[in-house]
Amino acid sequence: MEIKHAALIGLGAMGSFFAPRMEAYLGREHFQVVASGSRKERLERNGVTINGVNYKFSIRTPEEEGPKADLIIMAMKDMGLSQAIRDIRNLVGEGTQILCVMNGIESEEKVAAAYGWEHVIYSYMRMSIVMKDGVADFDPYWGKVHFGEARNETLTERVTAVKAFFDACDIPYEIDRDMKRGIWFKYMCNVGENMTCALFGIPFGAFRSSDSANEIRRGAMREVMAIANRLGVDLNESDIEQQEKTLQTVPYQNKPSTLQDLEGKKKTEVELFSGTVVRLGKELGIPTPLSYLLYHGIRVLEEKNAGEFDGQPS
Repeated sequence: MEIKHAALIGLGAMGSFFAPRMEAYLGREHFQVVASGSRKERLERNGVTINGVNYKFSIRTPEEEGPKADLIIMAMKDMGLSQAIRDIRNLVGEGTQILCVMNGIESEEKVAAAYGWEHVIYSYMRMSIVMKDGVADFDPYWGKVHFGEARNETLTERVTAVKAFFDACDIPYEIDRDMKRGIWFKYMCNVGENMTCALFGIPFGAFRSSDSANEIRRGAMREVMAIANRLGVDLNESDIEQQEKTLQTVPYQNKPSTLQDLEGKKKTEVELFSGTVVRLGKELGIPTPLSYLLYHGIRVLEEKNAGEFDGQPS
């Protein structure tokens, strides 16, 4: 198996990590961004600026017929996943492999329900990218994409093919021995960091100095850890300690995606993060008071952004 044609759906912060390097390796005729409607028009008119360079990638609409993709990377927000699953249908062929690098713990199952596990490889990303108004600036070698089968003691043919492709594209990656554990670890970090920063309007750097911010962050992480353990995923206190070191390396003023969305008055992924923790906690009988507060607090901020508190009471 060799990856000769690839597509990306979701040219936001995560997508900007892949797109320039994939086009540089494959050439414009073999790399396409999937988009339609006003987003397609905006990308064709304005492009996106990534680390000071403006790119206008080749755009393919979901309805457009054309070659099947050997690799599809899905990098949209959670609220766009259902539509994206439909939008890639014309690109999925017999040997197509799909990496859904978005946040959360359930996206692979949703994509596999539509196309089958033979097309889906587990994946997630560990990085911090700030993108605003089509402009992204980041260190392309800080962070990486993680991918692989559920277990990777030995590499399958399709994982080896993606590995060779990322090597050729100069895309940093890691193949976890246990991908499900890695996905849950990232999710635990996201729930703790992303939600805390969003509710209080603070950057990642706050975790270097605020004991109170860290207490909330760690408490929310432990709620995720309890759920993961109940579901057979081995997360423990050493994982929380490990993340302390990583937080020291994140640029001080970088902001997680949920805070960026709130500041841009956009809908957030709070349902994916704290909302899922609360739901699973109820199903499993595990208390999740911090996630409950984070969830409803961020929902209030969304309502505020939507102008629901601007009018006078009747």
